Amino acid sequence: MQLDLNLLTALDALLEEGSVTGAAARLHVTAPAMSRSLGRIRKATGDQILVRTGRSMVPTPRALALRAQVHALVQQAHQLLSAQQELDLAGLERVFTVRWHDALTAACGTALITAIHRQAPGIQLRLPAESGTDTPELRRGEVDLESSSSRPTVPDIRHRLVGRDQLVVAVRPGHPLTEGPLSLERYAAAEHLTVSRRGRLRDPIDDALTTCGHERRVVGAAPTAAFALQLAPNTDLVLTLPDAVTRAAREQLGLITLPLPLQMPAIPLYLLWHQRYADDRAHTWLRDLATETVQALFAPPTTSQLPLTFRTGQ
Repeated sequence: MQLDLNLLTALDALLEEGSVTGAAARLHVTAPAMSRSLGRIRKATGDQILVRTGRSMVPTPRALALRAQVHALVQQAHQLLSAQQELDLAGLERVFTVRWHDALTAACGTALITAIHRQAPGIQLRLPAESGTDTPELRRGEVDLESSSSRPTVPDIRHRLVGRDQLVVAVRPGHPLTEGPLSLERYAAAEHLTVSRRGRLRDPIDDALTTCGHERRVVGAAPTAAFALQLAPNTDLVLTLPDAVTRAAREQLGLITLPLPLQMPAIPLYLLWHQRYADDRAHTWLRDLATETVQALFAPPTTSQLPLTFRTGQ
């Protein structure tokens, strides 16, 4: 059987869009033409690939297993055939998925979308929420750019350090901790809220306090920094977050920030991407633009440091 490599592009679009109509629109072909391509793919693979469930279509187990490999092959072919071409941002049509910490998305998401649309109106941007567990979407090609407070531990994930931040204490106006100097004893005795995707009630701050002979009162864990910040204005809960996270919420929520009475190391912010995109000009443009957007929005009063948000909850 002669292999038609165009079917890989069609298969990639079908698995990405989850429908014949969506895949057809993405590749600028008619729905009947895409339906015929799906039929040929089914014949070539011996699998239904997409099956109808009610009004929608869902991928088969084999389709799910093939998705990452198909996407990688299509991207590699695109890079191979377009390596010598100049990047035409005005005519570029592509879908990017950027998965950042929720507070970073809240602070920079609008600016990033605006900047992308201004330079490349054909780009579509996904900003999904972080998963409650560590997932391999970055390696599978399902996520293009990710944020993290730690360097990657696998060799195929590239990274870029875009800034560092310091922890601060965030409380409502009139909170008891705002009355007089904030000592370590007063800080530990207050009611604290941690931020953790997994609901953890302890984080590195507790370890540092234990070393100093103190233990704070943690009364709850919030799944995201944004949710925790929404609770602070109407309660006596104490939040310990990166300065940039609270800075973005000060005007909207009227929160007060205080220096943390505990020596903690600066928190780095990394952008991560898979090495398959190292020479992809469109992806290079995306990560450069994302870096500029984050650094511009989170620029501190002085130029000595770049305080930025980070992944607080593990």
